[in-house]
Amino acid sequence: MRLHHVQLTLVPGGEAEARRFYAGVLGLPEIPKPPELAGRGGVWFCLGEVQLHFGVEAASSPSRRHIAVQVDDAAVTHAAFHAAGYATEEAVPLDGMRRFYCRDPFGNRTEILEVRTRTALKGPS
Repeated sequence: MRLHHVQLTLVPGGEAEARRFYAGVLGLPEIPKPPELAGRGGVWFCLGEVQLHFGVEAASSPSRRHIAVQVDDAAVTHAAFHAAGYATEEAVPLDGMRRFYCRDPFGNRTEILEVRTRTALKGPS
């Protein structure tokens, strides 16, 4: 079993803002929605082997729930968010990781993390 996709929300007409954040800053490639779903709006991206789907909702409440994206250099990604005008929030330090949070234009929280040691990759035994 493995994860196929995660769905987050964006506001009606928010596709261009989603592209600016996820494709423009994070560099995620956009993937086409199936023709049967294209009329609903939204946008899909590829994040490694997992798809990131954005469905349209009139409103959503920001919360602590989030996705986490592993990058090669958190400092470079941090600077890219600031250069694009997005605020970031430092995260509690974890051994072997550099990480921070950023909210997309719709309030979805994204954790950005850089794994600095192999032990940081290990999950529960």
